[in-house]
Amino acid sequence: MRTAISTLDVRSVSTVGDAVALLRDEERAPIAGATDLFVALNFGTLGPKRFVDIWRIEELRRIAMVGETLTIGALATYTDVIRSPLIAARLPMLIDASRLVGGPQIQNRGTIGGNIANASPAGDSLPVFAAVDATIVLRGPSGERRVAFNAFYTGYRASVRRPDELIVAVEIPSFTGRQWFRKVGTRAAQAISKIVIAGVRDGNAARVALGSVAPTVVRARRSEEALAAGASIDEAVEVLRGEIVPIDDVRSTAEYRRLVSGNLLRRFWNETQ
Repeated sequence: MRTAISTLDVRSVSTVGDAVALLRDEERAPIAGATDLFVALNFGTLGPKRFVDIWRIEELRRIAMVGETLTIGALATYTDVIRSPLIAARLPMLIDASRLVGGPQIQNRGTIGGNIANASPAGDSLPVFAAVDATIVLRGPSGERRVAFNAFYTGYRASVRRPDELIVAVEIPSFTGRQWFRKVGTRAAQAISKIVIAGVRDGNAARVALGSVAPTVVRARRSEEALAAGASIDEAVEVLRGEIVPIDDVRSTAEYRRLVSGNLLRRFWNETQ
């Protein structure tokens, strides 16, 4: 059964301070592009009914270099990412991921912060941030704090973000190496991923992360260590298949995900030589 829009209580703000105050004082949930919220609304699975709309907070749309760190504001949309010269120069695989998120309508509304906050293991941008050791910037009543992206998620759709905190940015440190991104879905675009993978290779040093193969995005540490130690790609593929914990669901099977994840790791290794 669909949730009636008339039952929702939404307050709109234009500053981070006002948003944090409402999160603290009125226990509201933040919304911006609402691309995931409206899916839940349509299916009648929406939990929160009290929201603070942060879409008008312009400072959260900023994409900039701060020293050697690329900073992407939480309200940067996928369209913003696709059009950003800074991201094209520093993190082009995030553009590859953004081009495969829905269609133009979703790309115009969906935000980087929303993808992170939604905490779906199928989020297309998440393996990119995991592979490059990004940092999530949170702001709450007690000020700002930073959390390593790979320590942010605690379980399926769960994170260390407190209810009174807002994701304000994601920071990407300087790194070297060839970047690689692939998404496998029912269609080439406008489909939820069956498997999504992002990697960076610098010689025999690799950083690899996968989505849709576990309750959270997975950084394939043991596979990376095997490759760095001189293991063959076939050996690394076997390590990876034991490192992920895919499930059977409506989109795919665990067996398929384990097989294709290994094939994608092999393609990443061969295509980034």
